[in-house]
Parts: sequence; structure tokens; C-alpha cells
Amino acid sequence: MTLTTDIPARLDRLPWSRFHTLVVVALGITWILDGVEVTLAGAVAGALKTSPTLHLSNADVGLTASAYLAGAVVGALFFGWLTDRLGRRKLFFITLFLYVAATAATAFSWDLLSFAFFRFLTGAGIGGEYTAINSTIQELTPARVRGRTDLAINGSFWIGAALGAAGSIVLLDPTRLGPDLGWRVCFGIGAVLGLAIIWMRVWIPESPRWLMLRGRMDEAEAIVADIERKVGVERPTEPLKSLRLTPRDHTPLRAIVDALFRTYRRRSLVGLALMAAQAFFYNAIFFTYALVLTDFYNVKDDHVGWYILPFAVGNVAGPLLLGPLFDSIGRRTMIAATYATSGVLLALSGWLFVQGVFDATTQTIAWSVIFFFASAAASSAYLTVSETFPLEIRALAIAVFYAIGTALGGIAGPLVFGALIDTGSRPEVFKGYLLGAALMIGAAIVQAVWGVASERRSLEDVATPLGAA
Repeated sequence: MTLTTDIPARLDRLPWSRFHTLVVVALGITWILDGVEVTLAGAVAGALKTSPTLHLSNADVGLTASAYLAGAVVGALFFGWLTDRLGRRKLFFITLFLYVAATAATAFSWDLLSFAFFRFLTGAGIGGEYTAINSTIQELTPARVRGRTDLAINGSFWIGAALGAAGSIVLLDPTRLGPDLGWRVCFGIGAVLGLAIIWMRVWIPESPRWLMLRGRMDEAEAIVADIERKVGVERPTEPLKSLRLTPRDHTPLRAIVDALFRTYRRRSLVGLALMAAQAFFYNAIFFTYALVLTDFYNVKDDHVGWYILPFAVGNVAGPLLLGPLFDSIGRRTMIAATYATSGVLLALSGWLFVQGVFDATTQTIAWSVIFFFASAAASSAYLTVSETFPLEIRALAIAVFYAIGTALGGIAGPLVFGALIDTGSRPEVFKGYLLGAALMIGAAIVQAVWGVASERRSLEDVATPLGAA
């Protein structure tokens, strides 16, 4: 049975409205939660080392960071597959519940193994959130503002980072809480915040685009009509661009593999390069941020949060200020430019670090400038893999490239940098910075050569659905 529908065109023609804002807030808050989670994990690194219960080493801190990222890899793949199979809406509830439960459990860790295991489960929840939410937001956002919206949402991670940093300043103050209680309260707060947002998602509908793929046209039509009513736009009387497709209840594995590694082989290479480079760049530096400050600049554990705050501001500002250019100048130019700029600036700052030019304040300023560009670059990696593959495999594509990229760049990053910092040698740490810079510049070249100009285009124009007739 073949169906003809104008649902994608009707969604893309809508003006930005309160409905879209609420979707962005209710779903995008995941990035804020992740920012709180990751920042607290980084900020409490010193507290975990001095904890009477855990007393972790620098290598142990790197190991737990890698456990979190390994969980994100597994969660992204498993829940990404389920998101394409069962629908977007079900999964962004399941993954949020997992995140909340695992974060709460982390607060009650009793040794290195338990702490690493609960961090693994927390990462699995966040990895699943990325796939379910990125696909939902992409499919509900009008094409002309998809780029800036996606970048702003991904950049909101750093709002959470700022909140986590501010919280750590208070909670890790040894005069307020004991050495083994402050870090536990930090993770407990993360769980409470997760519970507080569950109700915000109740009213969000299933993606009409996903429903039409399953042949559930009555449901899809009803949802689109309701959105049009909320937005204040009448159903079009003039014909819009339509799509003919053959619905099916699932996409066979062979078709998925064929699409990713044959039909869209170049896009897969681009997605892999972007995701792996930004994963190493971000996770290597941010998960060991506190260790650099404490080991090389003698910053006290409970003062680390003050240095994360300006860093977070730079990361939020980048996607917000540069985001509109991804829709106007275009994806290929802006993605390549932000990746290359980030790499060059990291190499330069690493050299100045070796020369002993920086103190804790100027080092933080340098990182803030670098990540103004790197934040936009990293956000554009998620944008790329979520809009350049067919609708049937969108969530799984996000999961695959997030997982592979994180496995290659993210899990290795904290382990490598943790070991380099343990040497106490600035030149050794500089080697890690050079590796991160090279990966970013390499990804910029790949994007410049093979990147897709997907700005202001319908998702179905960027990548024709596999079931299109």
C-alpha cells in the first residue's frame, strides 16, 4: 500500500510559535541535565580523591569518566534502535527514568566499582536521551530554523554546566558538608532535577513523521492539525509538496546497513569524523578540567567551580551567537570553520601552557575562547548526523555515530589525559592537546570536502525516506 502525504511540508511551513518553544524546553532540558551531571562529575574529582570511602586516584577518576561514556555508547545504540522501532515519545520517557534512577544510585556508591557501574548506567540513560530527543526535535522544527535551533539546544548543555559549577562551589565547601557527603549531595540533586522535568514531557506528541512511516495516518493527521490549531495556522487550501511512501512496521537490518555504509557512505564518513573529533576534544579536556587546575595551578578542590563558570559561558554563547550563521552562510562553511578554528586555538594554547605563560585565570580565559567555537562545532556534529540520513533510521544513525565517535574519541580521551596529567609533565599533557587539535582540523577538512548543504531544506529533501515510492 502506497500513501501520499503533505505532513512534512505542513510542519516545515509553520511559523515559530509557543508550541515549538515548549517542545524545545521540555526536551532540550536533557542537555542541561547532562551539563549538570558531567560538570559535577568533573568538579567533584578532587573530592572523590579525598573521599574517605572512595579515595580515587587520577587514573580512577579517568576510569569512571570512561565508564560514563561507555554507558552512553551502549545506551545510544540500544535505545536508538528502539526509538526507530517503537517511536520517539516512549523512549524519551524510558531513558529519562533510567537517568534519574542511576544518578540517585551514584550518590550511594560505596567503592570504585559501584561508582563506575552507576556512572555507566547514568551514561546509558543520557545516550538514549540524545537519540530519542534529537530525532524528535528535528522532526518537529521548521526547516528554515532547524540549524540554529539544534545548536542552541545542544549548547544548553553548558547552562547545566554553569549550574553544576555553581552548586559545586557550595556543596564541596568543606566547612558546609563533610568530605564524604558533598559529592553525594551533588549527584542526589541531579536525580531530583530529572524527576522535576518528567511532567513537562507529558503533553508532547509523537512525531507525525514517524507515525506516517508506520502508516498511522489518522494519528499523524490529527497531531499536525492540532499543532496548526495551536500555532494559529489554517490547513492549507493550496496543494503543498507531497511525499509518496510505502509504510512498514520496521526497517530491516539489511536496509539499515545498506543505507549507512553504501548509499550514504560519504555522509557516514563525515558523521564519524565530526563525532569522533569533538568527542575526544571535549571529553578529554572537560573530564580532566579540574585535574589540570588542581595539579598544575594548585587550585583548591572547592574553588574549581569558579573556573568552570566562565568556561560554561563561552560554551553557551558560541552556539547562540554563531547558530544563525549555520542557516544563512550554510552548514559546509560554518561546520568546517568552527572545527578548524577550535583545533588551531587548542594547539596554540597548549604551546603557551608548556611555556608556563598561563596562570589559572588566563588558562580559563583561553579555554573559554577555544570552546566558544568548539561548542558550536560539537553541536553541529549532532545536527549533521540527525538531518542527513533517512527518516526511518534517523535515531539509529544518531546512535551509531554518537556511539562510534564516543568510543573512539570520548572513552579514550579521559583515560589518555588522566594518564598524561598523572606524569606531572606539561610537555606530556601538550601531546594530548596536539592530538585533539589534529583530530578537529582533520574533521574540518572532511566536512569541507564531503559535507552536505542541508540548510533550510526539508528533511525529506536532504535524505529521501527509504520507503519513498
